[in-house]
Amino acid sequence: MKKGKKLYEGKAKIIYASSDKNLVIQYFKDDATAFNNQKKSTIEGKGVLNNRISEYILSNLSQIGIKNHLVKRLNMREQLIKLVEIIPIEFVVRNVATGSLTKRLGIEDGTILKEPLIEYCLKDDDLGDPLIAEDHIYAFDWASKKEIEKVKKMILRINDFMIGMFRGVGIKLIDFKLEFGRIKINGKNEVILADEISPDTCRLWDSVTEKKLDKDRFRKDLGDLIPAYTEVAKRLGILHEQSNVTAVNVTKLSSIKKKNK
Repeated sequence: MKKGKKLYEGKAKIIYASSDKNLVIQYFKDDATAFNNQKKSTIEGKGVLNNRISEYILSNLSQIGIKNHLVKRLNMREQLIKLVEIIPIEFVVRNVATGSLTKRLGIEDGTILKEPLIEYCLKDDDLGDPLIAEDHIYAFDWASKKEIEKVKKMILRINDFMIGMFRGVGIKLIDFKLEFGRIKINGKNEVILADEISPDTCRLWDSVTEKKLDKDRFRKDLGDLIPAYTEVAKRLGILHEQSNVTAVNVTKLSSIKKKNK
């Protein structure tokens, strides 16, 4: 798949045109940002890990019937994805109270919520991605009631699946952000899951120690980000492929050395 011109650059990814007008190439950067881009850094290897983790999660969600934009991973940093019209809403799903929720409402940090809480934020960096009500979405035609109802059903299914997936590897899914986009399927507009799902977009705590395994390590200066993201990838069983590749390369190198003796 030939990479074309740059179409869009965000804080963590770049979107390029491809040789297929319905598909684009998504490149994962090493840039890390927090507090609406007020805190910035470049962390080598972050994009590689997010690419692999997001591919793993989206592929598994596809297997349970959650349609999403992922076509395939192209290499260590790039994915081939479907071109969608992004709905300008960030859907924040909370299972445990922490972060901005505790500050806004005075809720004790770590409070387990009785049911998943879905919040809506307008995607607008200049405005600081403000929290909005569902009625705002309809008032300004950002999405229809039918679309939002479908999205909410998808969100609850995604949340149930991800809670179980992470629980199985000793991780608590505290909260996460999702984005959705519109695409034509069989001539009809349909809403599908888009963007990424990774430690950049989720809060993940170790089930026993509650050690942060997500971007809060960068936000709160808790220490190196890469070991935490690597730990998530290892627990999900992703990194063994890279280990196998390394082993193969070492074997090939040994064979070459023997032949040259």
